[in-house]
Amino acid sequence: MRNFLTLAALSGFLAVGFGAFGAHGVSDPKAAEWLRTGAQYQMIHALAVFACAVVGGRMRWAPALFLVGSALFAGSLYAMALGGPRILGAVTPLGGLCFLAGWLLLARAAGKPAR
Repeated sequence: MRNFLTLAALSGFLAVGFGAFGAHGVSDPKAAEWLRTGAQYQMIHALAVFACAVVGGRMRWAPALFLVGSALFAGSLYAMALGGPRILGAVTPLGGLCFLAGWLLLARAAGKPAR
């Protein structure tokens, strides 16, 4: 779980950095919106990874899916905002599916009684 704490902190760092860049370093409104959206989702899931790591227990797969989701969802938005091809937008929903799967696994783990 220590690795998840480190990755959560790095993910939060990236979210703040890309969010600030979107707010102050980009003139294209669409690029700024992609950066803002990516940063928002990445920050929410960085905090979710942090919470899972603190709670521990059976919540191994949820934080992993949150991190993969952040890489795919936010990463594809960041890449497009920085000039990457628009085809990267096809990757964004895969990140969203990872987020959804992570939340379902988290709900499942939270609903089971402790052994």
